[in-house]
Amino acid sequence: MFQKLLSYILPINIYKQNSALNKSIEITWNKGQLVLDSKNTNYSYGSLQRTLKKGLRLIGFERIKNFETVLVLGVAGGSVIKTIRNEIKCKAHITGVELDKKILEIANRYFKINEIGNLEIVHDDAFEFVFKTKQTYDLIIIDVFQDTVMPNFLFEDFFIERINGLLNLNGFILFNTMVLNDKDQERNNLYRSKFNNQFSLRLYPKIEDHNELFTIKKLF
Repeated sequence: MFQKLLSYILPINIYKQNSALNKSIEITWNKGQLVLDSKNTNYSYGSLQRTLKKGLRLIGFERIKNFETVLVLGVAGGSVIKTIRNEIKCKAHITGVELDKKILEIANRYFKINEIGNLEIVHDDAFEFVFKTKQTYDLIIIDVFQDTVMPNFLFEDFFIERINGLLNLNGFILFNTMVLNDKDQERNNLYRSKFNNQFSLRLYPKIEDHNELFTIKKLF
């Protein structure tokens, strides 16, 4: 494909549209790969995919390979789902939750996530979904943004307690956050303090410049 080859020289935008939830959604060929971006940040298959892959590697590919249930809050283009399925070779049942219907249409059209086996995609708000589901999970990935903004509920006690309750023993939470200023850093420091000795929490700063990753293991 000519556009793919040309993208090794300069990015080639092939799709741009607003949605009800995002000011701008763009699909671009960049260095031979399709990437999904919002107005100010990467949503899938670029720096975000590298960030989450680093987080999964920190948890351990071999450990994840044996997980049976995975929850992904914030699907976007589905890059982390493809990493779990295609690179880690994890056969777990994956549930992906995405609020933006337009994003899901793009994910199916351009990234073919509807062709991934043993994957359930739910069009729902992450907050509402976690309080409705009766399933528990070995791995919960939290990657919820609207452009560069993270919803406040992700850091509230009642949401944290609910997520912790959905996590199986020896399961992991991988939480991707964005730190753009001192206020964001204070928010993350407060979040870190909310976990007791039932959990093993590690913080990995400066992943792809502005991302901080939390890995949280449930010990008992």
